[in-house]
Amino acid sequence: MAKKSERTRQRIVEAANRLFYHKGYNQTSFSDVVDAAGVPRGNIYYYFKTKDEILEAAIRYRVERISLMLEGWNGTYRTPIERLQRFIAILTNSADAIMRYGCPMGTLNTELGKDQDALQEQAENLFKLFESWLSDQFAELGFAGRARELALRLMAHGQGISVMAHVHSDPAFLARETAHLRNWLDRLADGDDDCA
Repeated sequence: MAKKSERTRQRIVEAANRLFYHKGYNQTSFSDVVDAAGVPRGNIYYYFKTKDEILEAAIRYRVERISLMLEGWNGTYRTPIERLQRFIAILTNSADAIMRYGCPMGTLNTELGKDQDALQEQAENLFKLFESWLSDQFAELGFAGRARELALRLMAHGQGISVMAHVHSDPAFLARETAHLRNWLDRLADGDDDCA
């Protein structure tokens, strides 16, 4: 019974996670989550008393998935530049979703940051996870003194690309700007940091 219960809870979290990305947290109702998860309305209260609790679980779910993904990259890609280039590939691999909905981390943090500070602090952990991992890559690449600065720069450029690709629904822009980021990383690895 515990396994079935956990599967149901997971189904609710995954459905909510998709809805929060596609519709936004504030535009998603309890009923939306119930319908998407395919559970009886009364049953959802066994797992979550409030929508905030569902969001907290969805953020933990995202953090766990991102952590596993980053661990996988550490094992799959031999050099920090390969791992950094793999990070940038998120933009092109997610192009359709980005153009339709924006970045899942960026849109959630922006929405919550307007008037739901406590929830936004939790959502910020998604960015902090990437920031820490990217800083490690830049440090290994030889930029220990500037690793966090470069990590934030890369994340800021990625977020900007996501926003503008979403606003204009322009795959050519996304591809062009992603290529620019790739070139910047290559030049950085070759010792030329006079560009961004």
